[in-house]
Amino acid sequence: MRGRRAGRTSRARAATGLLVGALLAAVTAAGCADVGLAGSHPGAPDAATSTPTPTVATATADPAPTNPATADPAATDPTATQSTATQPANHDTALAALDALAVKGRAPLTGYDRDEFGYRAVDADRNGCDTRNDILRRDLNDAVLRPGGCVVRAGTLVDPYSGATIPFERGAATSAAVQVDHVVALADAWQKGAQRWDEETRQAFANDPLNLLAVDGGLNSAKGSGDAATWLPPARGYRCAYVARQVAVKHAYGLWVTTAERDAIARVLHTCPDEPLPPVSTVTPRRTPGPSPLPAATVAPEGPFASCAEARAAGAAPLHAGDPGYRAGLDGDGDGIACE
Repeated sequence: MRGRRAGRTSRARAATGLLVGALLAAVTAAGCADVGLAGSHPGAPDAATSTPTPTVATATADPAPTNPATADPAATDPTATQSTATQPANHDTALAALDALAVKGRAPLTGYDRDEFGYRAVDADRNGCDTRNDILRRDLNDAVLRPGGCVVRAGTLVDPYSGATIPFERGAATSAAVQVDHVVALADAWQKGAQRWDEETRQAFANDPLNLLAVDGGLNSAKGSGDAATWLPPARGYRCAYVARQVAVKHAYGLWVTTAERDAIARVLHTCPDEPLPPVSTVTPRRTPGPSPLPAATVAPEGPFASCAEARAAGAAPLHAGDPGYRAGLDGDGDGIACE
């Protein structure tokens, strides 16, 4: 009995082993078949590979930015609007005129004398009055004149540099409260091109209403001969107009700016890129004044300059017909002045 039962148990176990082996073989075969289908048909819709497809399509089909500010280049790149504003087709804006100014180092103050400019010694507009009184009469409110109509005895100044209201009364102890400032200082002009001018040009510059403002006497003294890199009006609301006037003067007279000065002016004008150049006066030259002979320290080239960049680097620009280094090829408009 025991032998017959042991035999039946062994046969049952063997049958079970065969059944399990068959099932494992079937599962393995099915797996291999799936792998073979996926490998032999790359384009077949497999669940693992088809899932990302709608995600990608959704991301590319919706162009709307998640942050509206990023749709405007100026919001992330402050130079986006500046580059447009600094390159208009003409010099109607101060920012565009600034780009047209030559950039050089400051020349020595050697030979400078304020008297070389003849300020107040010349009646530039030929109205019979000296320059200081012309500007006081223009800039003061309720100006009171002496008989004869030239000398300003009293008035009120709304100071552009500070915004303060300053009473003016002519007299030894009171006149200095209101002074007439050269917006581009005479010494600054001397170091940036005026040392090459003739007497007539220096006098025109010193007495040009474009370059003159009645201002607070204390602030005028504090400014001294500083340029925009070292001094700006305390009244921030006036800074755009102030540097625009400096650019207009330097543009009209062919003066250059230093790198620090140009950068300081640009920082101001980028806050008001449409700031216009103030209109020139009746005595402001409409073209760059002709220079006196080059200073002895400057060595003129034996032949014409190869380019305006070379002429500017040598401190010889602008070049006038007959100057050493001038050639017609540098004079694009044929007016006798090259590298303006």
